[in-house]
Amino acid sequence: MPRLHTPPTSPRFWRSPVRGPWFTSVLGVVLLGGITALFMTGLLSYAAYNPDLSPVNDKTPDKGLLGFYLFAWPTHPSWLYRLTQGVHVTLGITLIPVLLAKLWSVVPKLFALPPARSLTHALERISLLLLVGGVLFEFVTGVLNVQLDYLFPGSFYPLHFYGAWVFFAAFLVHVVLRAPAAVRNLRRMRAGEGPEEEAGGEPDFPLVSPRPAEPTVSRRGALWFVGGGSLLLFGTTAGQSFDGPLRRTALLAPHGGADPGSGPGGFQINKTAASRGISARETHEDVWRLVLTGPAGTVRLSRVELLELPLHSSALPIACVEGWSTGDQWWRGVRLRELAVLVGYDGDAAPDVMVESLQRRGAFRRAALRSNQVRDPRSLLALDVNGEPLTPDHGYPARIIVPAAPGVLNTKWVARMTFGDL
Repeated sequence: MPRLHTPPTSPRFWRSPVRGPWFTSVLGVVLLGGITALFMTGLLSYAAYNPDLSPVNDKTPDKGLLGFYLFAWPTHPSWLYRLTQGVHVTLGITLIPVLLAKLWSVVPKLFALPPARSLTHALERISLLLLVGGVLFEFVTGVLNVQLDYLFPGSFYPLHFYGAWVFFAAFLVHVVLRAPAAVRNLRRMRAGEGPEEEAGGEPDFPLVSPRPAEPTVSRRGALWFVGGGSLLLFGTTAGQSFDGPLRRTALLAPHGGADPGSGPGGFQINKTAASRGISARETHEDVWRLVLTGPAGTVRLSRVELLELPLHSSALPIACVEGWSTGDQWWRGVRLRELAVLVGYDGDAAPDVMVESLQRRGAFRRAALRSNQVRDPRSLLALDVNGEPLTPDHGYPARIIVPAAPGVLNTKWVARMTFGDL
């Protein structure tokens, strides 16, 4: 045990024999690749919401130059968002043990005095503080969003979006400043040499303890322990992106385990009819009407009248921002492009559309779809799924299903569709 009068600002306070440049460098290299992939897939997820299309899709209206990369989200392949968001969430959860080990390995540096020895050292310390704060914020908000479904003191979207940019800026600065030393340490390790100690850092505040305690585990053993934790989280989370037996392995995921029922509608859901204030009376076929608006005027259609229109089938998955998804379900309904024809458009030139739901609570009561999504022949106003009418929780009497779109854009309980420039 360190002596009581030894403060944490002294290297002698930190006695673990596991800490050292080699251990920190290995973890840093893993995080370099993993966090870069997280950031890129996170940007893709943001683009998939088509925030430049309509204010109702844009949860970060003050993003300015941060939205420089945005592009019209494609509909091919149909599993695109299922892949990118599944990787984003699963990788983020898998990296948690690596992240915690990395923070533990460098925590002595947060107490080193004086705070800055040079301009380069000052930049490194500032980037480290922003890096630690930013990464904890991003991982905590991300896990809460996955596990607790938007329980935040504010909106998840701007918190996570702006937090990601702050964190990644600090991450880039830190990588530029520390990457050379990390690479040198890994090369020395391969050559069988000992690591150099913090060249360019605090020479009198080494990561290697000057008074190490008796070892209980080697550094390689500690890495195996961290890797085992990551594999455990991966094995109990990744299955939420698959159907069948693999989903049952996702014990730590809200949408893991058994499907919520059996039969044609027995697949995963996020928002139930009850949770969104949908009553059986307003969705009854004698009451509910779909309102279509376009240059030719307004058309109102009952579910019976929709079923009399030409119907088409599409095999499409559902994929949500929380990382879970379903396999392909067989949807049957009216093509969105053919609904555009009913209000005055040519199907091949169908425009953007604003879709409004009956739901009274929750985000994305209104959502916009781009023209390329409307024109895709697989995009449907679905009436049936897997050979049976939609269940209330799957959006009865009608819902949107679009290839490669995030789940919240596949609006359920559709009440109105307005075609035209948004």
